[in-house]
Amino acid sequence: MTRLARIAMLAGTVAGSLCLTTPAAHADTAFHAHGSVTATCSQARLPLPDPVCTPGVTNPDVTQGSIGSTICKSGWTKTIRPPVSYTNKLKAQGIKDYGYTDTNMSDYEEDHFLPLELGGAPRDPKNLWPEPHDGDKNSYSKDRVENAVKRAVCDGKATLAAAQHAMLTDWTTAESALGIG
Repeated sequence: MTRLARIAMLAGTVAGSLCLTTPAAHADTAFHAHGSVTATCSQARLPLPDPVCTPGVTNPDVTQGSIGSTICKSGWTKTIRPPVSYTNKLKAQGIKDYGYTDTNMSDYEEDHFLPLELGGAPRDPKNLWPEPHDGDKNSYSKDRVENAVKRAVCDGKATLAAAQHAMLTDWTTAESALGIG
């Protein structure tokens, strides 16, 4: 089952053929809520994921009022991080869905687009994607940005909502967008 089909299934089964159209980058493609997929994920926005396949999803348990007992509590993300047995299945399918020619699983991190450290949904496929390790702006660079943005939220230099918005808009510019870089 492709990533888009899994997303459609999460959205719920709809009788008939409700067709969800996609942004301009996917103007010639669409997918149906009942799981019939006519598109794959695009690599056009790398190092960002395709916003149709991986738009990012928040964790409803993480709010501005709960950050002291969630993201700002040392070790908290370990309590919600999904097991590799779950993420590796998504990674394998995502490598196919994104059309990567390199299919070596160790060359990718099944990454939370909106990081757990900033209130991203832990298990939602719409928040997970196979992020390549290669390139100037890769998964290792993103980890550094995630940590800096989390520190800003926990130190009161940025709100959770502003940090989430900055990361989902473009993690490569999140620090400057928040005035912390």
